[in-house]
Amino acid sequence: MSEGGIAVEGAMAERVPRSGIWGWMLFDWASQPFFTVITTFIFGPYFVSRMASDPATGQAAWGYGIAAAGLVIAILSPVLGSIADQTGPRKPWIGLFSVIQIIAMALLWYAAPGSNLFLFVALFSLASIAAEFSAVFNDSMMPRLVPNAEIGKVSNVAWGLGYLGGMIALIFVVLFMAGSPETGKTIIGVTPLFGLDPLAGEDARATGPLSALWYLVFVLPMFLFTPDAGRASKLGPAIKAGLSELKSTLSEVRKRAGIFRFLVARMLYQDGVNALLALGGTFAAAMFGWSITEIGIFGIILNVVAVFGCLVASRLDMALGSKVLVMISLVLLTIATFGIVSTGPGFTLFGALPLPGEDSGGLFGTPAEKAYIVFGLLIGVAFGPVQASSRSYMARSVTPDESGRYFGIYALVGRATSFMVPFLVATVTVATDSARLGMAVIAVFLLAGMVVLAGTPYPADRPKV
Repeated sequence: MSEGGIAVEGAMAERVPRSGIWGWMLFDWASQPFFTVITTFIFGPYFVSRMASDPATGQAAWGYGIAAAGLVIAILSPVLGSIADQTGPRKPWIGLFSVIQIIAMALLWYAAPGSNLFLFVALFSLASIAAEFSAVFNDSMMPRLVPNAEIGKVSNVAWGLGYLGGMIALIFVVLFMAGSPETGKTIIGVTPLFGLDPLAGEDARATGPLSALWYLVFVLPMFLFTPDAGRASKLGPAIKAGLSELKSTLSEVRKRAGIFRFLVARMLYQDGVNALLALGGTFAAAMFGWSITEIGIFGIILNVVAVFGCLVASRLDMALGSKVLVMISLVLLTIATFGIVSTGPGFTLFGALPLPGEDSGGLFGTPAEKAYIVFGLLIGVAFGPVQASSRSYMARSVTPDESGRYFGIYALVGRATSFMVPFLVATVTVATDSARLGMAVIAVFLLAGMVVLAGTPYPADRPKV
C-alpha cells in the first residue's frame, strides 16, 4: 500500500495518512465476528439445533429473522445514504448504529434453550440491521480515502482483515469457550472460561457479549484516525434534500448502463451469497449433528482459506478488474452450493457417488463430512473476493460526493430481494420438510446473477494502474 491515499474526484485532493486508511480497514476487522461467530458458525447453529424444539422449526425461524432484517435494510439504506451525503460526516451515523448493534449482541446471552424464539430472532435481526447500516456509511467513505487504482487492493485487504479477525475470535471460542456437553471440556481439554455450561448453551450464548466487546474495542481506530467528510447541512434540511436527491438518483441510475446492470446482477447473486453465509453452518449442524466445536473448526478452516483468497484477490483485482474477480468467485460458489446440497450421510453428488457410512472417530469422522468440508473450501476461497471486488467496482464507478446515496442503493440492491432467499429457503424447508431442498434455492440466485453480470460493461471497472 502506498504511504497515503488520495481522495479523488477526477483530480487529486488532500492526502490521507496511512493511519487513516488502516483505521478504515479495521472496521471490517471489528465487525466480522458478528457475521462469523454469531450469524454463521456458533450462535446461529446453536439457535437452530438446540434452542428451537426441532431443526426444521429453528431453520425456519432463523430464515424469517434474516428475511425481516433484509427487508428493513433494503428500504432504509438508500434513504440514510442520501441523507448522509447532505449532512457530510459518516462517523456520527456509524456511532449511532454501533451502539444499537453492541446492545443487541450483548443481550443474546439470555437466549437459553426453550426461550422465546421471537424475542431473540428480533434481537439478532436488530443487530444485523445496525451492522449493515454501519457498513453502508463505512463503505461510502472509501472513494475519499483511496485513489482509484488502489481501491480493489484496499477493499480486498480490508475484507481479508475482517476474515482474519473473525477467525481469531472463532478460534478463541472453540479453544476456550465451546465445551463438549458430554465431557464439559473444550477441544484442548480445558474447562470453558468463566465456568460456561455447555449443557445450558452458555458457550454459544456468550458469543453475543464477546462479539459486542470485540466490536467496541476495534472500531475505535476508525473513529480516532480516519478523516471524515466536512459538515454540509443540518439534519432537518438534509433529510428533505436527501429524500429529494434520492428520487432523482433512482431515476439517474437507470441511465448509467454499467452501474445499473451491475446493480441488477448484484441484487441477484448477493442474495445467494448472504443466504449461503447465514445458513451454511446451520445446514451442516442439522445434517451431521455437528457440535459447536465441530462447527467452529469448520468455520476456522473456511476463514483461513478466506484470508488467503482475499490477499490473492487484492492483486488480481488490480490486474484483471473487479468484474472478472466477481465472475470467478460466483463460479466457485455455485459449484460449492451444488456440492453441499448434494452431500449427506453416506453419499455425495446426489447419490451418484456413494460414500462409506462408517465413522472413523474424531472430528469429521465420516467420508460425507470430509466431502462437505472440501466443498466448503471453495466457499472459503470465493466469499471474500465476491464481496470485496463488488465493493471496489462500485467505488470506482462513483465520485466521493455521490458515494453515500450510491452505496445506499448498493446496499438496497444487496438487500432488496435478500429477504426472498431466506424466506424461500424457510418456506421450501417447511413445505417439503427437507432442509436440503430449501438450501437448493441459493444456487438459482447465484446462477441468475452470474448470467446478468456476464453482460455488464467494463469501463468503470477498468483498474487505472
